Amino acid sequence: MFEKLTLRALNGDVFPASALEGKSVLVVNVASRCGLTPQYTGLVALRAAYASRGVEVLGVPCNQFGKQEPGTPDEIQTFCATTYGVDFPLLEKQDVNGGSRGPLYQWLVGSEQGGGKDISWNFEKFVVAPDGHVVARFAPTVEPGAPEVLAALGVA
Repeated sequence: MFEKLTLRALNGDVFPASALEGKSVLVVNVASRCGLTPQYTGLVALRAAYASRGVEVLGVPCNQFGKQEPGTPDEIQTFCATTYGVDFPLLEKQDVNGGSRGPLYQWLVGSEQGGGKDISWNFEKFVVAPDGHVVARFAPTVEPGAPEVLAALGVA
């Protein structure tokens, strides 16, 4: 399904959907100034542990919740890399709720597993299976390495 969307990397370049083809993808709306920001550590660890088994993490910065991601793309990239060692792809900052919700989140939220419900806060998670279907949605407080997340990613 990713190939049907035009995704942009944090720097504004087109993000190649082929980079996600055939992988289990954990899509997470992220923010640098949130109480849940330390989940970056778990996201990095998840990718490191399971990339060889076809797992990818995709971070989507969003400033809709408490204005907790106010930075420019360069500021976000620098913070993520230097503070948490983030090496997974980050997309451009975008809205995940409301009338300006980006196409990626329109698809995720509109899927059967998305339930049509708005994103509740930063670090809400969706799992997209290798076949391109959304197979799970997890609340922001669910840790990236939680058993239920690993099971949805197919690595438990």
